Amino acid sequence: MLAEVTTALRRDAQRADERRVLVLAGTASSGYDGARAVLDAAEIPATAATLVGPDPTLDCEHLPIGHSGDLLGTTREAVVLDVHEECRPNALGRAVGAVDGGGLLVLLTPSLAEWPDRRDAFDETLAAPPADVADVTGHFRTRLVETLRAHPGIAIVDVDAGTVERDGLTDPDPHRPDHDVTVPSDATFPSSVYTACLTEDQARAVHALEVLRDDEQAVVVESDRGRGKSSACGFAAAALAMAGRDILVTAPDYRNAATVFERAHETLDENDALVGTPSDESPRDLRTAEGRVRFERAADATALPGDPDVVIVDEAAALPVGVLASFLDAPAVAFATTIHGYEGAGRGFSVRFRDRLTESDHEVTEAHLDDPIRYAAGDPVEVWGFRALLLDARPPVAELVADATPETVEYAALSPTELLADENRLREVFGLLVLAHYRTEPDDVARLLDAPNVSVRALVHDGHVVSVALLAREGGLESETRAAMCDGSRIRGNMLPDVLTTQLRDEAAGNPVGMRVLRIATHHAARSRGLGSALLEAMRAEFADDVDWLGVGYGATPSLVDFWATNGYTPVHLSTTRNDTSGEYSALMLDPTSEAGRALADRHAAQFVARIGAVLADPLRDADADVVRAVLGPLSREYDPHLADWEWRQVASAAFGPGLFDMAPGPYRRLAVAYFVTDTDADLTDRQERLLVRKGLQGRPWDAVAAASSYPSTAECMRAFGTAFEPLVDAFGNDAALTEADRYR
Repeated sequence: MLAEVTTALRRDAQRADERRVLVLAGTASSGYDGARAVLDAAEIPATAATLVGPDPTLDCEHLPIGHSGDLLGTTREAVVLDVHEECRPNALGRAVGAVDGGGLLVLLTPSLAEWPDRRDAFDETLAAPPADVADVTGHFRTRLVETLRAHPGIAIVDVDAGTVERDGLTDPDPHRPDHDVTVPSDATFPSSVYTACLTEDQARAVHALEVLRDDEQAVVVESDRGRGKSSACGFAAAALAMAGRDILVTAPDYRNAATVFERAHETLDENDALVGTPSDESPRDLRTAEGRVRFERAADATALPGDPDVVIVDEAAALPVGVLASFLDAPAVAFATTIHGYEGAGRGFSVRFRDRLTESDHEVTEAHLDDPIRYAAGDPVEVWGFRALLLDARPPVAELVADATPETVEYAALSPTELLADENRLREVFGLLVLAHYRTEPDDVARLLDAPNVSVRALVHDGHVVSVALLAREGGLESETRAAMCDGSRIRGNMLPDVLTTQLRDEAAGNPVGMRVLRIATHHAARSRGLGSALLEAMRAEFADDVDWLGVGYGATPSLVDFWATNGYTPVHLSTTRNDTSGEYSALMLDPTSEAGRALADRHAAQFVARIGAVLADPLRDADADVVRAVLGPLSREYDPHLADWEWRQVASAAFGPGLFDMAPGPYRRLAVAYFVTDTDADLTDRQERLLVRKGLQGRPWDAVAAASSYPSTAECMRAFGTAFEPLVDAFGNDAALTEADRYR
């Protein structure tokens, strides 16, 4: 029975050059027996299949669920995904994206009738203490099962009962690909590079990549999966190498960039341009008479080893923003990135990195590929994957919310049950979160629907979501849990209490209850009208009597810090390491709503002020000066810099006379903190405040401070630094300071 279903489904897929899904529902052992039979009946060799699951049970490549990211950039005839022990949406998306046209995604699932009520290892990650896994709901899997039963191209077999629920056949017309590609009239790459392209889209992307022949050029190649962007990069890399350029290709791992090298090797071989013999079947170093195409893992490529002429970054969306930024030091660079996030890495590239790219010295060229190559247009598995994981979710069209203001909207609590019953509203909510936030990923669909401590609040305009927030209830932890945290245990789903306890050593921090804003987003057509602030105000009114604090943690930028501070949130921490995805240092801020919350916020704000000077001089020495100014400004509290008379004389002599900062940096640092956190009559310009941060607080080298502050010489920068301290001496100085200052006035 299973062999017949598989044979027919495989024939259906190959006839249309589409993918198909085969669900083997039942026990895990029956599922694996069925998977062996499926791979055999489909005549898929072991070398063309990958099992993603807990154990290497099949005779093919095996990846643990946690390593499903290794599928990025690869193409497989079959991917077998075992979700019995862990149904992780990110892994499901990656598995779908790796299957080639004519291939099969084989899902090993529990009984579909029972699956939504089961709890697995992924559910455990959604159970934030004090809740446990029994509190997690099964809404995501309920919806997933519904989509499996509704979409075309999906076969379902009960491997325990030996029955076929759906055969998945669509009886498609034969796929007849159109391979007539026009060579651009102004092309400088060899014509063979263009005739190898499979679509006009791909040829246009290759043509865009021609600008990499020149320095200070950047190209962004965007598409959904299966559109041929990696192949386009491979064609271009070969052409550039034939022109004598040294091309460094990078990605999270070599397998993610294997397609680039396959196309580059084919192109160089066809043009008789290869020098020597590549060392293996998937060569990582291809040489021409004067050029080269070579690979380095992204983690090893940030220093641009060998000073390449061009860097090509594949799977850019899967890399941290800081890593991406390092490649802007290359003379020319290309980024190939996926739009709809099968990689589950969020939108760090598009939300956070694109601004850096635009502000760089590179002229940016963009290429977008729409036409699929690995499978035919209209592939039903792509449609299903997009819907099941909300990869193509969109906010409402701009015209529907263009007139929204705080006066026209209604505040709404959107329960998982309501969202599950209203597909359009669910898509509007998730679409806003995806487009506005760099960390939203497929796992967040399940988190939104099933996590017991997560809730959704929104502003609705004429029935459409115009602003949305995702909230997590944190704290309220028992004394045993808090003690374990102090001893080093990490407690999932309680980010703010965790940081305040484990890093800042406050065992009592996990006792007050709070609501942390995980995400907040406003429709682009209605921004800068106060809707985000109105949503925060409404949430505060709702929760103020139920919790002790509202809080947030995010990759700090000056505008974001200002937004949260304007809405009453006070900084209590700035992380000492950069967030991998945002590339920023993370700010933690609290808005207390009870006496316990105020005690918590005041305690940590005071500690933050006490330690920030030393932290900025060491781990935060490279933090952006405007971020530091933004974070310190809202603290607004009394602070005595505690300068001894000799320290005041030192500072005053540097401000008004011949004294030198380098003789005693400590008092300048404390005085700079006092300026930023207290209300004072001292009035410095933005440029002077940046000087206080870069030299007074961070202690950067004088030459670096002068360059960053746009002073023509180090000497002029040093004089300006002293001048910036004149109003601080007058505002804070004691008699010793003022007497010393009067000597030079």
